[in-house]
Amino acid sequence: MAELPKDTRAQLEAQQQRLQIPARYDDLTWFERRMVREEYIILQRGACYWCKQTLLHDVSDDIKAKYPLDPRFWGPEFLKHPVHLHHDHNTGLTLGSTHAYCNAVLAQYYGE
Repeated sequence: MAELPKDTRAQLEAQQQRLQIPARYDDLTWFERRMVREEYIILQRGACYWCKQTLLHDVSDDIKAKYPLDPRFWGPEFLKHPVHLHHDHNTGLTLGSTHAYCNAVLAQYYGE
């Protein structure tokens, strides 16, 4: 049987362990970020950390109308992935899973 590549072994080991949350965002690999994001989704019962609406659908038009995004900061690539892992930029600790749009609102309007 062939040996698994080192990065694949690391991913499988990480998957088998439950990551502690909150976690230090910058210390996480993309795969660990995904796992932490999914753990928050479970803990939040599928709701966005900020707006409390379901993460299964895009953020409501009411929020988009109340909090328009400045296109100078938020291009289409930022919104490409619908769910983001929100974190505190001062402490580096993860806070929860948000809609991509809500994550931008938290940064643009609240400095998070």
